[in-house]
Amino acid sequence: MIVLANTDELVADAIIPQTAQAEIEFRSRKLMVALAINAILCFGILSATGGFIFWLASALSVAIVGMLFLGVGILILRADHSDFTFFGNASALIGAGMLIGGAGIELIDKYSDIAGWIMAPTGALVAALCVFVLNKRKTTGRFVAGSILLMGLALHLIGLGFLLNQAEIDGAMISLFYLYATLAIAGAGWFIDVRLVTALAIVPFAQALDTSTFYFHAAYVFYSPESTLSILQMLLLVLALLFIARTQSTHVSRHAMTLAVMAFIVANLCALVGSLWGDYLGETLWGASRYEDWDSIAYSSWYEARDAFRETAMFISANLYSVLWAIGLAGSIGWFAHSNQRGLFNTAVTFACIHAYTQALESFHDEPLAYVIGGLAAIPLAWGLWRLDGWLTARQMTQADHL
Repeated sequence: MIVLANTDELVADAIIPQTAQAEIEFRSRKLMVALAINAILCFGILSATGGFIFWLASALSVAIVGMLFLGVGILILRADHSDFTFFGNASALIGAGMLIGGAGIELIDKYSDIAGWIMAPTGALVAALCVFVLNKRKTTGRFVAGSILLMGLALHLIGLGFLLNQAEIDGAMISLFYLYATLAIAGAGWFIDVRLVTALAIVPFAQALDTSTFYFHAAYVFYSPESTLSILQMLLLVLALLFIARTQSTHVSRHAMTLAVMAFIVANLCALVGSLWGDYLGETLWGASRYEDWDSIAYSSWYEARDAFRETAMFISANLYSVLWAIGLAGSIGWFAHSNQRGLFNTAVTFACIHAYTQALESFHDEPLAYVIGGLAAIPLAWGLWRLDGWLTARQMTQADHL
């Protein structure tokens, strides 16, 4: 288990020796350095790959240069010289990325009628071959094979999405595709043991209910048209992942907790949307769909259908959302602190600050009495959490003594 502890205090209290302290700190620093190096390496590979594809701007040129990079990388890796493995990995991945990424772009750009039918099975085949290679458990080339697996998976999912878009399929089929993508990405992250990939699985999972983001000049926007249902969706995932983390191996647990933190972040972002705008439950699912055609006549019809649905729909007001979210955050902070779930605890505290800041500016900027009531209410709440934690800790110690 990874926990946060003051090693100086542990040594001073004679719980661990100084040699253990030095080893813990050495491993912690080594892990941080490795994360920094890998992040820079991956950025360099992705940037160089994309740059070469668009700079050469020719399918033949991209293919030739990509094969050269891949060939040089394989030769370096086969030499198995530790001083040059770093460059072998980079060269092989730039080459593979140019071949796979270049092929995908070329197909979509010039052969769009068959692009999806080629990309989906080809990507699946590439990913399957990489799984076969990785199952041999050879040390050399595992980083390259794992990265190419992700490239193949990306090609596969983009191909499927392209096919669905061409067929103008929407509704439940699109949601099923997003759930499939969620399982595929999370499974790939677990298989190659890269938690960043596992964390990315939250993107298609959120999009199953159309929760997503978009960008326009100088602004990134998060939107959730079904904030209440999305919160329930994310909280169910968090609970399921906490159960998995508690009952499965350390390897599975690490990935489960990473995805749980991401789900909890999205749940809180949805709550932020609800606390500002409220929510008509199910409006975009079984009510009026989202409006996208800006024709004035169509807009008028959509507007009337939306208003008709809202007259009978269950509505959770922004004020009620704000109260419920605050209560949920307070309970979450106490629970996560007691159960030593630091990632979830930090997320809950961060959104508690965001919630307080938002409501201070949005709703109570001219209501000083609200700050008095909120502040006085927080004091007995903190006392209650303190007493509850003491009771739970004592109970756990008693149960441990009986065992």
